[in-house]
Amino acid sequence: MSVDVACGELAFVDITFAGLESLPGPGEERRSQDLLRSPGGGAITAVGLARLGLSVALVSPIGSDSDGDYLRGALAAEGVRWAGRTVARTATTAVMPVGDERAMATYDPGEQTTAAELAAVDPNAVVISLPRLGLVPPGVALYATAGDDEARADAVAPADLAQVRALIVNAREARLMTRTDDCERAVRELAERAPCAVVTLGAAGVVAACDGRLFREPGMVVEAVDTTGAGDLFTAGYIWADRLGLPLEERLRWAGLYASLSVRVATALAGAATRTALVEAGAAQGLALPGPLAAVSMKEEEG
Repeated sequence: MSVDVACGELAFVDITFAGLESLPGPGEERRSQDLLRSPGGGAITAVGLARLGLSVALVSPIGSDSDGDYLRGALAAEGVRWAGRTVARTATTAVMPVGDERAMATYDPGEQTTAAELAAVDPNAVVISLPRLGLVPPGVALYATAGDDEARADAVAPADLAQVRALIVNAREARLMTRTDDCERAVRELAERAPCAVVTLGAAGVVAACDGRLFREPGMVVEAVDTTGAGDLFTAGYIWADRLGLPLEERLRWAGLYASLSVRVATALAGAATRTALVEAGAAQGLALPGPLAAVSMKEEEG
């Protein structure tokens, strides 16, 4: 059965130490107000897309351990189709958020998605990071992302981005890829490689370059509790808006709003809004979907 979007990034279980007053230094101990478990990595984007009403498959290996059992159950509860394979252990990240910063420690067992697993879900679109672009079936809409390691590697051996519909990275990743600290210059350089380049700037908003034009959208003022997964949910919001056929400026605004809403609570799972909640928040910001799409949202809300 075909899906709207396949997420081909590794899924993690995030263990979040919520409510820390500060990060511990070497030899120090800090006590958190809560300890939370939630889907992380590629699962964040998948959950966001599902809550926005798209059919989603997460194509990622997940362990046969208790964390894997939790992750599979959490995905099923969100309506996300898991289409990976079972491996020995689940990738896990300890997250320590403090305001708009966070520290993380990750265990990655080294398992990855395969081309056959991606092709098996027959996706209309795929979101995946730079080193794995070659796994994507031909003819699908491709949204590329990067982490720090992928961005550093891309600076040395640039990936072919000609077939990418949009490259979505944050400011740090853009700097690593282009070796420039000027975000506007970086996004223009990236747009020479991809049809559309989008660079998120955190609280400062987003800058994008597409078809020779530069676009800027300011950030939304919110009190940040946990910024974990904000970039993943920006990507989900952007893909959702793009699949609806919205113009670039509106894609950026909806995606930026979706990411901003998520940082007000601990964990990306708690922060990922539903489509109805996003549309309501958009109305408060002067954003509205076109007539037929708005009618669909009203029907969902009534239901």
